[in-house]
Amino acid sequence: MAPIAVGDALPDGTLAYFDEQDQLQQVSVHSLAAGKKVILFGVPGAFTPTCSLKHVPGYIEKADELKSKGVDEILCLSVNDPFVMKAWAKTYPENKAVKFLADGSGKYTHALGLELDLSEKGLGTRSRRFALLVDDLKVKAANVESGGEFTVSSADDIIKAL
Repeated sequence: MAPIAVGDALPDGTLAYFDEQDQLQQVSVHSLAAGKKVILFGVPGAFTPTCSLKHVPGYIEKADELKSKGVDEILCLSVNDPFVMKAWAKTYPENKAVKFLADGSGKYTHALGLELDLSEKGLGTRSRRFALLVDDLKVKAANVESGGEFTVSSADDIIKAL
């Protein structure tokens, strides 16, 4: 399956997260993105070094700038369970804008064509590192990393696409 690309429609799928009342919620991607400008960025794993020290903090730090440029939602996706994503989100007490979404079985990551097989490292199938700029379910920018790189999917890279 080819990875999602500019011009493609964002597929629907169900992801999980914990809301402000600490209740587990199931949410459709289309309910978060329809009629909105959203950034969906994916990381190979919660608590991993590049994801935790660079990728996520960049979106948290640039959230106000992104919102000022018309971004309605900033969504972080990882093939982890919702409990792990909740614990990871709590390590960013300053975060007010990034929603941490769990793709526990990797089904949505598969629908995007962005799986990364890390079985040799004992991690199973994960998400490639990526950032999508989506406007009313249409992909406007698809910045997908090669291997373990972090060169095209940062908040600054998405700002350039806005």
